[in-house]
Amino acid sequence: QAQLVESGGGLVQPGGSLRLSCVASRGIFSISAMGWYRQAPGKQRELVARISTGGTTNYAESVKGRFTISRDNVKNTMYLQMNSLKPEDTAVYYCNADASDYGLGSYWGQGTQVTVSS
Repeated sequence: QAQLVESGGGLVQPGGSLRLSCVASRGIFSISAMGWYRQAPGKQRELVARISTGGTTNYAESVKGRFTISRDNVKNTMYLQMNSLKPEDTAVYYCNADASDYGLGSYWGQGTQVTVSS
């Protein structure tokens, strides 16, 4: 069973920065496209950013130029550097590992709360 553990959420003022981390089981991390999703109260979960095993990235339009996704294949860890945070970035952020190319499905972390407020 794959395990994903997020950390790094918290309360930050508008314009501030946070870095989220997601540590994944070694076997899953190396074969998975990794992604960050978020879900705000009353809204559907949405993709924030995604990074392939080869390092190709894509971002939601709302975070382009402010957020950066990266992965460390030695530490089995994915990061999301979030700068210039806005109140509308407030949500629970979830880590996802997509190993469907290998027939192993998709895995989720428990989520970490990010609150942007003055």
